[in-house]
Amino acid sequence: MAEVSAIITVEGLHKSIRNGARTVDILKGISFTVPKGQFVAVMGSSGSGKSTLLGLLAGLDTPSSGEVKLAGTAISYLPEDKLARVRGRTVGFVFQSYQLVPTLTALENVLLPYELNAESSSAAEGQQRARELLTNVGLNDRMDHYPVQLSGGEQQRVALARAFILRPPIVLADEPTGNLDTTNGAHILELLLNLNRTEGTTLVLVTHDPVLASYADRRIVLRDGTVILDEVQQPVEFTVNR
Repeated sequence: MAEVSAIITVEGLHKSIRNGARTVDILKGISFTVPKGQFVAVMGSSGSGKSTLLGLLAGLDTPSSGEVKLAGTAISYLPEDKLARVRGRTVGFVFQSYQLVPTLTALENVLLPYELNAESSSAAEGQQRARELLTNVGLNDRMDHYPVQLSGGEQQRVALARAFILRPPIVLADEPTGNLDTTNGAHILELLLNLNRTEGTTLVLVTHDPVLASYADRRIVLRDGTVILDEVQQPVEFTVNR
């Protein structure tokens, strides 16, 4: 694929940590590019390095060597203030554990990235966008509820809406259905795919579930910190049994 079309570029990415007297290599020289709009499933067993890779793509960690570029900007060694600005306008993140602020309502949680972003427009515009997103994920009657008043599936829907509030060109999701039952997990996946398509974002999703990965345009499989498979595939059409 042409370099100019890549919205994510990973070049020779290494990540090592110290464990007592020895060094543990988590990622071992990974390289790949992702074009705009592609849905990529990153797979691998526990300890393969997939969550570490996602953290590096998000700028939440620094590689031992190598580089990550998001929309043409090299992020891996930026000062924190510049990195925060790039993250704010480029990346939405969906965590397995939701990461909602317990003292904020669903609406306030969705609005939080908007309010923290210095380049955001008016408060009224943010409110409208947040309400539209919560309505799109089926929470139009739960906007004023706090996380403790929401089910796990509802909390993850709030997290999805929050990830899309700034219309980021890239959304990264770490096992977004991992803490949910089958029914709620299918609903969250449906919402994530619909938001991905309607918002036109690039989606990188970490999962160990081959069924979930079958809906992606591409699979990248890690083993022991290296890429053992990188293939474009014909995604399975997603359907939900109502």
